[in-house]
Amino acid sequence: MSSGAVQILTALGYKPVGEYKPVGWMQWPDNPDYSFQFMRVLGAAQEGASTISECFQAGTRITPGDDESWYTEWNRLGHRNKKRAQEALAQGYIQTARDNWLRGANYFRSAEFFLHHDDPRRIELLDLIESCSGEYMRRLDPAGEFVEVPYDNGAHIDAYFLRTPHALDKHPVVICFGGLDEFKDELLHEITRHAFARGLSLLLVDLPEQGGTLRRQKLKARVDTEVPVGACVDYLQSRPDVDPDRIALYGASLGGYYAPRAASFEHRLRAVVSDGAIWNLQKSFQSTGYNPGRIAVRHAHWVFGVPGEGTPEGFESLEAKLAEFSLEGVQHQIRCPYLITEGECDFAGFQFALESYEYSQAHGQDVTFKVFTTEDTGAAHCQIDNPTLSMEYICDWLAEKLGVDQSELPALLLKSW
Repeated sequence: MSSGAVQILTALGYKPVGEYKPVGWMQWPDNPDYSFQFMRVLGAAQEGASTISECFQAGTRITPGDDESWYTEWNRLGHRNKKRAQEALAQGYIQTARDNWLRGANYFRSAEFFLHHDDPRRIELLDLIESCSGEYMRRLDPAGEFVEVPYDNGAHIDAYFLRTPHALDKHPVVICFGGLDEFKDELLHEITRHAFARGLSLLLVDLPEQGGTLRRQKLKARVDTEVPVGACVDYLQSRPDVDPDRIALYGASLGGYYAPRAASFEHRLRAVVSDGAIWNLQKSFQSTGYNPGRIAVRHAHWVFGVPGEGTPEGFESLEAKLAEFSLEGVQHQIRCPYLITEGECDFAGFQFALESYEYSQAHGQDVTFKVFTTEDTGAAHCQIDNPTLSMEYICDWLAEKLGVDQSELPALLLKSW
């Protein structure tokens, strides 16, 4: 629609709902939290985990700022797709069933997002998410696996192990996790097809403070992420189908701190990726402004185990906790190749990612800095406005660092699918 047409319609009382900005589609320009999360589920359509029409149908029914309406509409879509999957399976339509389970898992994940951390519906939705993910994974070839990685004091890390269909024997594996609010079931659609096509297997992980590891075992975030990552490396090296010398690490958003922190001490890794580098978490939060009503702040109180949400005392405690999550004086210990991908409009602070890159450069490390611009798209935090672009680049980089010759894969493709 032309700007002139918009002006005429505005004069007649029509108010446009959405708007395309440098960071992508803003469904509700006056509500950045709701718009970002809407863009997140909309972008998943490119990877088969939503449909564009269903997203916009939900968007017309959601009242921005009304968390119950957000829950209701995405939960409705989750159950709709789950039902479709079950009906398709009953008729032997395996591909249709699998596709709908993948979408159902993502819609249920979206429904959970704005619920308060002690809302019992979070556990109900997690069960639905993992149920749909499980049905989807069981029908991959080879089938995906639910994994409980042994962890501290009898606890475990929830994870999915997904073996590339291109693997003939021992194969390279990428350990993957999200950040403050992303967990393994979202990664299931984000990275899997890109990794598989490049001969990479995956261990999708819920670190402490993520997914089932947080919601069921109440394990909170920790600074020394080399401990849970080390447990994942131990697990992978115990598997006879994994090449123990070709294990890499990928972290998105706050995972952009977790991953390089772990690689600074866990030297069995061959490569590490920060998809949205978090050089200093306190500075990143300060750059966006501390607003107790913002979902990231509410979520941070939960995952870091900091009481006093919405109070001055809680603010001070959270600030002190966030200050512990810094890579200065640590990151120079990384010994493997390091990739930083960054959108030029990242709300977590493009300048901090640049600072991280320059720090590694100054210490003579093998570091790559890939910027996604507004013209190319992918300029938002973790390229959420066009996640396909970043996953293509990241998985190509990982395949190269893990010694995969992609020119050999087409022949394997014919044997594997």
